[in-house]
Amino acid sequence: MSESPVIVWFTHDLRLADNAALVKAVETCRPILPVYILDDETPGDWAMGGATRWWLEQSLHALDTAIAEKGGRLCLRRGGSLDVLKALAGETAAHAIYFSRNHAPWSGKLEQDIASWCRENGIECKRFAGYLLHDPENIRTGAGDPYKVYTPFSKACFATEPFREPRAVPDNMQFWLGGIAKDDIADWKLYDGKPDWASQFAERWTPGEAGARDKLERFIAEAVGDYKDDRDRPDLFATSRLSPHLHFGEISPHQCWHATRHAMADGRRNVDRGAEHFLKELLWREFSYHLLHHWPDLMSEPFRPEFADFPWSDDDDALNAWQRGDTGYPIVDAGMRELWATGWMHNRVRMIAASFLIKDLLVPWQRGEAWFWDTLVDADIGSNSASWQWVAGCGADAAPYFRIFNPVLQGEKFDPDGAYVRRWVPELKRLPPAFIHKPWEAPALVLKDAGVVLGKTYPKPMVDHGKARDAALAAYQKIRKSA
Repeated sequence: MSESPVIVWFTHDLRLADNAALVKAVETCRPILPVYILDDETPGDWAMGGATRWWLEQSLHALDTAIAEKGGRLCLRRGGSLDVLKALAGETAAHAIYFSRNHAPWSGKLEQDIASWCRENGIECKRFAGYLLHDPENIRTGAGDPYKVYTPFSKACFATEPFREPRAVPDNMQFWLGGIAKDDIADWKLYDGKPDWASQFAERWTPGEAGARDKLERFIAEAVGDYKDDRDRPDLFATSRLSPHLHFGEISPHQCWHATRHAMADGRRNVDRGAEHFLKELLWREFSYHLLHHWPDLMSEPFRPEFADFPWSDDDDALNAWQRGDTGYPIVDAGMRELWATGWMHNRVRMIAASFLIKDLLVPWQRGEAWFWDTLVDADIGSNSASWQWVAGCGADAAPYFRIFNPVLQGEKFDPDGAYVRRWVPELKRLPPAFIHKPWEAPALVLKDAGVVLGKTYPKPMVDHGKARDAALAAYQKIRKSA
C-alpha cells in the first residue's frame, strides 16, 4: 500500500472503543498503522513490575486479536519511543503520528520531543486526552492554584458535568499493510515466571477490552447499588475490580462514568447512593494524577517535607515478613497473600497492610510502594504514590499521622465472620469468629481444636500493636518538634 499512513501509537489506551487518537486517525481517510512500543528508556525504578508485565502480554494479545478482526495487525517494536517512531515514520513515509497523552512525570518531555521532531520533518503530530476525565491543568481553585484537598477537587469535577459521551469503535478502518519488521511478543519475554507467582492470575483475570467491558457490566448489574455500604468488605463481591483495566486503558474513565450515570437514570435497583460513591472513587484516581502532575516527585518524596526526617527503622527482616504474609496479624497476612496469589488486594486491606508496615514496623512507605509496584496488576503510578502517602500521613489531604489502623479491630469490623481470612490464611480456618482476627487470645483448647500452634503452624504477632503505635507516635513527635 503506497498511501502514507497515520501511525496510531497505543500507549496506556489498549482499546478500540473511546480512543480519540484512533477515531481521529480514521477520520483522515488514510490507512492507519497501529503500533505498541515497549519502551526500554523508562526510569529504572519505575519500569513495569512483574505483575503488570504479565498483564501487558495478555492485553497486547487481546488488542492484536481485536485489530485482526478488523483487518489489520498490531505492530510491536521495542526501544526508545522517539527512536522507534522515527524509524517507523521513515519506513512507511508516515503522514502523521497520533497518540494518547500519558501522565507519568517523564512523559511530557518525551511527547514534546516527538512533536518537535515531527514538525521538523513535516509530519503531523497530534496528542489526545482520554486517560483521565480531566487533564490536570484544567481543574484549579478559584485562585488558579492546584487543589491539595480531595473534597473541593471532587466538587469542582462534579460541577463540570456532563462529560462527553464515550466514542464508539470506528467503522470501516483501513489499515496500512506494507511489509515492515514487527517484533514477536514471545521474544520480549515480558513475564519470565521466576518465581512463577502469576500462575493463577489467568483464573481470576481476563486482560483486554472485552474483559474490561464484562467486568464493568457485571459490577453495574450486581454490585454498584450496594457499593457505598459494602465496598470496605473484602469478604464480599462489592468492588468493581476495574483498576487494572483502567490502568492499561482497556476501558476509559468516561465509559465507567457514563455506564454508572445511565444505571442511575434507569432507576436500576435504587443504585443512586452506591453509584454516586463509585463516581467519587473514579475522581480519587483523577486527584492522584492531579497531584502527580503538579508535584512530580510524589512517587518518591514526601509531599509534606518534614517527613523527610522521619526516623524510620528500615528493617529488612520486618519487610520480608510483611511481604510473605507472616506478620501474625491475620487480616494483614490475608491481604499480602491475596496480593501474591492474584496480583490484587482489596482496597480496605491495602490501607490496613500499608498502615501496619509504616506505623507498626516503621518501614519507609517507599519500600511498600515498591513492593506493590512489582506485585500489583493495577500498579498505577498516580494512585500507588498518592495512596501510600495518604496512609503514611505525609501526602496531600493525607490521613493524620496519628490515624493508625488497629489490624484486629479493622478485621473484626470489615471481615466479621472471618471469611476473608479463612480463604487466604487457611491454617486458621477452623478458628471461631471470636478469635479469627486475634488467635493469640484464643484459649489453648480452642487452638488445639482448630489445629493451630502459634509459632509453628501460624506465626505469633511480630510486634505488639499497642506498643508499636506508641513508638510510631513518639517518632512523629520528633519530626513535629524539629519542623
